[in-house]
Amino acid sequence: MPALPRLKYRADLQSLAYLAALPALAAWQWTHGLSWWAYGLTLFLTVGVSVVHHNHTHLRMWRGRWTNRATDYWITLLQGHPTFVFYPAHIANHHRYKHGPRDLARTYRFGGDHNHLPGLLWHPVEVAPVLYPLFLTFLGRLYRHHRGAFWYCMGQYAALLTFWGVLAWMDPWKMLLFVWIPQAHGLHWLLHTNYLQHAHADGRPGLHYARNFEGWLNPLCFNIGLHVAHHEHGRAHWSELPTLFERYRPHIHPALTEPSFGAYWVRNFLLSPFVPSLRSTPRMPPPGAAPARPPHADPI
Repeated sequence: MPALPRLKYRADLQSLAYLAALPALAAWQWTHGLSWWAYGLTLFLTVGVSVVHHNHTHLRMWRGRWTNRATDYWITLLQGHPTFVFYPAHIANHHRYKHGPRDLARTYRFGGDHNHLPGLLWHPVEVAPVLYPLFLTFLGRLYRHHRGAFWYCMGQYAALLTFWGVLAWMDPWKMLLFVWIPQAHGLHWLLHTNYLQHAHADGRPGLHYARNFEGWLNPLCFNIGLHVAHHEHGRAHWSELPTLFERYRPHIHPALTEPSFGAYWVRNFLLSPFVPSLRSTPRMPPPGAAPARPPHADPI
């Protein structure tokens, strides 16, 4: 009798709950009609599944190889994009260069070092064309050197296109409302989270390359707000990040640790255009300024 699948961490029961609840809500509304409370929860779960996608890429959820592969395909269908894209765009690029000048998705690359609502909303649009060539280069390298992995990635595209095709054949309007729009919402948040966490942060060496968020949202979103701890320990499980973050807190500029995501969002993106004193301050020197050691940059 084959062994039952085993999670590496019991905390990932929460991840599995999100992966099950999202399609269940979509299927229920597909059958019974639009429910605003269910749709709002669906949109929240698309963000949660994006974080699960991120976490599963950094640290595989299961002890079994095939269970992890099945999870890749399941997340692909829920996310609306193959899971392999995190390797070239996130791990090999963003985690490697930490918002520095070689990070292709660095927020200050696009129109200067800013942190405002238009930049937040437009960031996913401007960063996607920069990242997609990484996917193609990655696939080309797999095709030349790891043909099995290449077809594994192509299988994710095939599964997603088949899934979309079947749903569109069943009912294109329901597919748009209950599948495509939620998937687009999740992908938009997945990309603009980079802006939330790094706009006006410092791309120079040190620990000031990311903004951290504390508060009640972290337990619901797998501690993704504790971003410096995650960057410094990319293979650590998300349940370990609160403990790890306390090691780095004294060495991070206080302005880069926010006690509340909601308060930060309202203050920085809604109020600061009218109240200049509420605007965030760039942590990097303006172009052409003499380089200086960032404050609070002492190593751990």
